[in-house]
Amino acid sequence: MRSRLATRSARLALAAAAAAVLTATATATATADSGSNTVQACGTNDLTFTVSSETQAGGYLLVTAKAKSGVTCYLEGVFPSASFGSAADTQVSPAEQGVSDNVTLSGATAAYAGINPKPTNDDNGRQFDLLHLSVQGDETNAITLDLPHTVTVDRPIATNWHADPADAVPFPS
Repeated sequence: MRSRLATRSARLALAAAAAAVLTATATATATADSGSNTVQACGTNDLTFTVSSETQAGGYLLVTAKAKSGVTCYLEGVFPSASFGSAADTQVSPAEQGVSDNVTLSGATAAYAGINPKPTNDDNGRQFDLLHLSVQGDETNAITLDLPHTVTVDRPIATNWHADPADAVPFPS
């Protein structure tokens, strides 16, 4: 009986050691494979942008970003760098307090950010018909987009980039 238990223990120890070796090998292989397929962060020039007007939450601009043909990249879950003019008071501020999930873009996959140009309830503001936009951290490559209509701007806010347009509604705080 004793030799039978010893043999069983030896087999369990051997199986545990084999599982550890297989796990280490699989991890090393996955790490090596992921290095060749690393998705890079999107730059402004990697993307095409469109702006549409939405009526929810008092009205806002929905910015849609898609990767250009042959490009696969990700947008970090932060708000876009955007402004309506060159003055500091036309630059968007974050509408969300935290960082969202990254959105990987390729083919028809899109990312969405909502911009409320006037979350205030007063008569202040200036009118604009252009939006200057870039990926956060890539401001030197900013582009200028025509807006679907002239908007009044006063303390604009923007959501983070999201995979679902329903998550990109900029509710004023």
